[in-house]
Amino acid sequence: MTTRSPTPTLRLCVYCGSRAGHRPAYAEAATALGRSIGQRGWQLVYGGGQVGLMGIVADAALAAGATAIGIIPDSLMRREVGHAGLTELHVVPNMHLRKQAMAERADAFIALPGGLGTLEELYEVWTWQHLGYHAKPMGLLNTAGYYNAMLGFMAHAEAEGFIDARQQQALHVGTDIESLLDTLEAHCRTTIAGGDYSKI
Repeated sequence: MTTRSPTPTLRLCVYCGSRAGHRPAYAEAATALGRSIGQRGWQLVYGGGQVGLMGIVADAALAAGATAIGIIPDSLMRREVGHAGLTELHVVPNMHLRKQAMAERADAFIALPGGLGTLEELYEVWTWQHLGYHAKPMGLLNTAGYYNAMLGFMAHAEAEGFIDARQQQALHVGTDIESLLDTLEAHCRTTIAGGDYSKI
């Protein structure tokens, strides 16, 4: 394995499903991502759940020695889906504060396969970057072609004049975890960009 010069302070916010999906490749990708976060000496920031891909990536990150920070709304804690084994688990009143707290703690974002919540989180930080609220890099792990249809729609939206190429290029898309993380790390090494989320 190649020895890396880690960025110890890099905090990666991971968006992913509270379900594991039908394909084993999704869980395998979540495990590999969590492991890589730990091996790189990074910190995991995520939604605080113990179920689905969320729990898988957190468990793998913790097993690899990463600090894992979860942000979860009180309503989900009452459903007993909070991960009790995290380094830190912060309970907030609602989803809006959860997403804001996750974004504020992150230096970069990456989305794995997921459902409505994952899509909402990804599009929100993507929109925030476009509006100038942050300049943090964003990645999309397109495991097993899961996001092909979404990417096709985004190309359609560009062709129809609703978004532009610069907005498209702001999202780094890949199928290889290490290459995608290298891209996010390179951006963060240039500038760990903050954000003024108070304006949102």
